[in-house]
Amino acid sequence: MQILIQILTLLGAVTLFLFGLSLLSGGLQKVAGDGLRSFLASMTSNAFKRLLTGIGVTAAIQSSTATTIMVVSFVNAGLLTLAQAIGVIMGANIGTTVTSWVMALFGFSYDISTISFPLIALGFVLMQNKKNKTVHDLGEIIIGFALFFVGFAKLKATAGVLLDNLNLSGLQALTDITLGPLNVSVLIFLLIGTVLTVCFQSSAATMAIIMLLITTGVIPFKMAAAMILGENIGTTIAANVAASVGNTTSKRAAMAHTVFNVFGVFWVLCIFPVFLKFIGSIISSVGFPDPNTADLTDTANAESIRSSLLYSVTTMHTLFNMTNTTILIWFIPQIEKIVSWIIPSKNEGEVYRLKYIQGGPLSTAELSLDEAQQEIIHFATICRNGFGYIRSAVNETDVEQFKTLREKLIKYEAITDRIEYEIASYLNEVSKGDISEKASLRIKGMYRIIGELESLGDSGEAIGRMLQRRIDHDKSFDEEQMKRLNRMMDNLAIAYDAMVENLSNPTLKEIRNASDAEYNINECRNTLREEHILNIEENSAYNYQTGVFYMDIIQEMEKMGDFIINVSEAQLAENA
Repeated sequence: MQILIQILTLLGAVTLFLFGLSLLSGGLQKVAGDGLRSFLASMTSNAFKRLLTGIGVTAAIQSSTATTIMVVSFVNAGLLTLAQAIGVIMGANIGTTVTSWVMALFGFSYDISTISFPLIALGFVLMQNKKNKTVHDLGEIIIGFALFFVGFAKLKATAGVLLDNLNLSGLQALTDITLGPLNVSVLIFLLIGTVLTVCFQSSAATMAIIMLLITTGVIPFKMAAAMILGENIGTTIAANVAASVGNTTSKRAAMAHTVFNVFGVFWVLCIFPVFLKFIGSIISSVGFPDPNTADLTDTANAESIRSSLLYSVTTMHTLFNMTNTTILIWFIPQIEKIVSWIIPSKNEGEVYRLKYIQGGPLSTAELSLDEAQQEIIHFATICRNGFGYIRSAVNETDVEQFKTLREKLIKYEAITDRIEYEIASYLNEVSKGDISEKASLRIKGMYRIIGELESLGDSGEAIGRMLQRRIDHDKSFDEEQMKRLNRMMDNLAIAYDAMVENLSNPTLKEIRNASDAEYNINECRNTLREEHILNIEENSAYNYQTGVFYMDIIQEMEKMGDFIINVSEAQLAENA
């Protein structure tokens, strides 16, 4: 019964540890959220900066998994290229070692849990501040930090008692299995490290367990090193799961993380004994016993040996990631080719499919809205493509060809309806979370934009109906009317280009391009309307009914100009 209680306590300690790490990481992401996009954009111009970005972001948010998932989502949203993502992910692998060093330097040497409860009280007070979101998020960070160390301290204490009471001869027997020249034990513990990381979804939790196992003498340094290699493979699983609902490029980014780590594990296994000796020489050079020959039964030097083992696994973790990155950073183009071969391009399917929003909202509203913004730009591009069918339909003289074009206009109207609905549903999910006032205003602007874009699809379908009625009445536009209609459509094409350009500009400060296009559309409409009235009054050959169809189309195109300028105005208001 006592053992069962200890096991349940251990599970609770691990859960508290992970919950604290999750709160810490989530709070840090919220504080940094709005600046992460610009930071990533400005720090990915070359391989060295990408590497520093990955290290910095991971060290800041204390989670390589969160960084990798964030990078995958940025690739999915078109904010990062595959090459940029691979560089950042390499840096994230180095940045994750910071957590290991924090646990090694403070978790074992000092009992930080003694100050954790006052920190929890402070964090709770800060979280009661509902007016200042930054203060609220800071409170979440402090509570997360405190719970992280409370959980770690309890994990360490409970594991120590449990390990003393359990018969671990079975686990220890796994440390010395060979098959000819092959050390099967290394592969077994590599697999254990992988499985633990997949189960916990946290490399930090696996590192904590490795530290506990090695400092209590359950496993030797060699097997702990094998578990670290497995942990590096296991940590890639979460990113691949996150990317499974993304586009091809985001899947490739996640796969690049796997290729990177698997290759690293492979070459380290090839020189495993040499690599461990090198770690031992580093530890010995700073005055600690060699971890490869350390024996915890030497009670006179037990404390020094524990420190040696503790720092050895942390050094192993750091050196593996730094060396692997130093080797592979020169081969990013080759890694791109490998993952492109593993995950080939595929037909993305019907045009109505969303390109960037593939799953639920991201960890922070700001990041989710960046993804939504890319989808809105994609929506605007689809609307511009749909305008090409409007122009073709207006100029088509063959009745059968016109029917095909009209079907496309009907289809595009349905597409815009669906895309508006799906983006709106996504924004609705984002708005349910803890969002800032700025994010709330941005969401309102996005709702307006997608409504205007959907109206462009309605206008295209309406023009198709007008053209069909003209055909049903056996009417056709003369050469002069066609020239005027094309003049109007030329102005609309310019307006579409300005709209997409403005939506794509994250620092939009003015919309003169859109305003000029709207002015030209209105002036063209006014001129054509005056000419139409003049023809009715003075030109006896002018067919009134044809003129009605003609002016209906002109009026609808002018309405399209209104929808287009409204999009740019809403985008400008978002950036104000």
